[in-house]
Formats: sequence, structure tokens, C-alpha cells
Amino acid sequence: MMIYRQTSLCFVATLLLMGSSHVALGWGKIGHRVTGQIAEQYLSYQARAEIAAILGVEDLAESSSWADFMRSSPDAFWQREAGPYHYVTIPKGKKYREVGAPLQGDGISAMEQFRATLRDESASLEDKQLALRFLVHIIGDLHQPLHAGDGTDRGGNDYAVTFFGNPTNLHRVWDTDLVRHEELSFSEMAEWLNRRVTPAEVEAWSDLDPATWVDESAAIRDEIYPGGDREIRWDYIHNHRAIWQKRLTQAGVRTALYLNDVFSD
Repeated sequence: MMIYRQTSLCFVATLLLMGSSHVALGWGKIGHRVTGQIAEQYLSYQARAEIAAILGVEDLAESSSWADFMRSSPDAFWQREAGPYHYVTIPKGKKYREVGAPLQGDGISAMEQFRATLRDESASLEDKQLALRFLVHIIGDLHQPLHAGDGTDRGGNDYAVTFFGNPTNLHRVWDTDLVRHEELSFSEMAEWLNRRVTPAEVEAWSDLDPATWVDESAAIRDEIYPGGDREIRWDYIHNHRAIWQKRLTQAGVRTALYLNDVFSD
């Protein structure tokens, strides 16, 4: 599969599509690195060897935010095709399997492409590197509840809130502000979260169907919009801290389990 294929959409249509898409960047660098660091603890021997053959000394924490960095690349793949791969859209009251991916693709359809690339013995090293880095990133994104938006406010990007008095939007709060508020490095946060994971939880989170993950995100999404004056302060943090920490942890564990499956015989 050639990852850098030209799309048939004209540039004007692409700009219109991008204008209606999400523009925030997943969990932010800290959150994505947390998921990558946690994932490293659950990789099989075979998956670890295959990943090293593709990425060399680069670990999953380092590779996890690469797909966001590459949004600034002028290459046609990044400017015209890759944007929708960071999220899915699930209207309220629906499951992902009821709506599926749009024509331009989404996070789940991209995962299928990248999985096929990693299992294709004829794929180039460059294509496999892109596929692996983007796959790790997407799994993190799909566990952020607002990356399973309902199609009405660009995943909370258009939902204005204040975070301790500072104007922002709900998507950014969940991508970045809640994580940064802990004032931990990604390695500290990963260690703190991972040492609380039990074998029973790993088993419970072992469903490798991404549709399950985004249905979970959509269910959480509908419960996290603040009402009233949309002021996010300590009470909101108290009520939602365990939720986003669980989603980061699940994303890390599932990244490893998914890659173990991809690289299995």
C-alpha cells in the first residue's frame, strides 16, 4: 500500500472538508507520551522485536505524538488526507457500527489501512514507520472522549468554556489542560497510572475492536459537558479526574495488546 498516494479530491473541496473537521491535537504531547510509555510495559517479545526493526531506538512514547507534529508538513498526504484520521463521528444515540466511516475516512478506517501495511511484507520501511507511528497515535486519540464527537461542535472545539478563568474550549481542556494541571512529567504520570493496573483490568480491556473503544468514548462524551456558566474549576476536576486517567491507561494497555496482535504469527 502506498501511504503517500494522491487523493482524487480537488484542493477546494479539501479545504471545505478541513474547515468542518476537528482541529485540536489529541491528548497533547504529555498525554500521548503517557499512553506510549504505558504500552511499552505490555508488549510481547515478538512485537517488541518487530517495533525495533521498524523504529530502531525510537520507543512508543517518542513516536506517539509524531502524527500531530507532521500536520505542519506540506506533503499532500498530511494536508489533504490525514486530518480525519484523528477522530470519528458518532451522533448521539448511535453506535459506531451504525454509522461507519465517511467517504474521507476516519480513525478506524485509517487503523485498518495501517494495520494492513504493517502486515504487508512488501511494504517499504518508510511506509511501515508511518503506519506504526500513526497507529499508536490514533489509538490514543480514540480514547479521548471528544475525539468521538457527535458532529455538532467539532468535538467540543466550538464549545467555549473557561478553565480557572481563562477562556478556552472543552476540547482543549480534555486534550491538554486537565493533564497539565497535574504538573507531572509524562514518565511520572505513566508510572503512577500503570502501577495501579491490575491483571483483571488488563483482561477486561482486551477487546481489540476499535469500535468498542469509540463507543466508550462517545458514552463518556455525553456526560462531560459542563452546564451553567461553563466555568471549569476544582469541582469539575474532582468529578472527572478518574475518567481521563482511566482513558489514558486503557489507551496504553490497548495499544500494546493491539500491536501484539498485529505482529503475531
